[in-house]
Amino acid sequence: MPSASARTRRVDWPVRIGGTYNRAPRRGYELDLQPGSNPYSRRMTTFTIGQVAERTGFSTSALRYYEELGLVAPATRTDAGYRIYDDQAMRRLAFIARAKQLGCSLDEITDLLGVWDGEECGPVQRRFHELVTDKLEATHARVTELMTFASQLRTAAARLDAPPIDGPCDSECACLAESETMIQIACTLPADDVPERLMHWEDVLDDARARVAMPDGRLRVEFAAGVDVAELASLAAAEQRCCGFFEFILTIDARGVALEIGAPDDASELVTSLFGVA
Repeated sequence: MPSASARTRRVDWPVRIGGTYNRAPRRGYELDLQPGSNPYSRRMTTFTIGQVAERTGFSTSALRYYEELGLVAPATRTDAGYRIYDDQAMRRLAFIARAKQLGCSLDEITDLLGVWDGEECGPVQRRFHELVTDKLEATHARVTELMTFASQLRTAAARLDAPPIDGPCDSECACLAESETMIQIACTLPADDVPERLMHWEDVLDDARARVAMPDGRLRVEFAAGVDVAELASLAAAEQRCCGFFEFILTIDARGVALEIGAPDDASELVTSLFGVA
């Protein structure tokens, strides 16, 4: 039987193996070059479907469904047919979870994973940014719609809380009559234009240096000296045309440039949402 020193020998580095040069192992290690040995093998972490479900938060039924859709597949199966997932599948599921968290649909996630399969982060990030930006704009528009609707509901609730009329309901009762305030607090700006309008206000309001609550209930927004007064006036005029319940007063005096915003009490949340809090 060969001695231990015969089975294992020190090697001068670099060593050429298979046409390429390989780095030396860390000092103090010896390389076993016995037939059948594989010094470059790396252990791969694997997971059962139950372990994946526990680590990712996806149910096992969801993982099977995603496999049917082609979103993620196990790396292999055991002889008994059990699914085995690897680290790559776990990273893919983490990405799916993030996309779902940000409101992406399964169709959108499928589109993103098609880019993901290119194994380049840049295209994935750019496509993800496009989707998230679209959702942000849609959310801004939806928030405006919901706040307008909430104002209408408060007005209706106040009218319905009043004493009822005598006799059957008619056009004078709170059940059928629309209040003037309910009709007044509405925005006629097309929904597709709302995100751009909101971003325009955000850009202008970046120059705001103070917000003051006025005694008459108005909100006074004071701007820095460099604000574009013409742009501010144009934007306020455009807003008043589509939201007639707003009242704007632009002042330029010794205190500087300011925009005072007035609105009915039922529109106070809209004022806060759009122009901020004093």
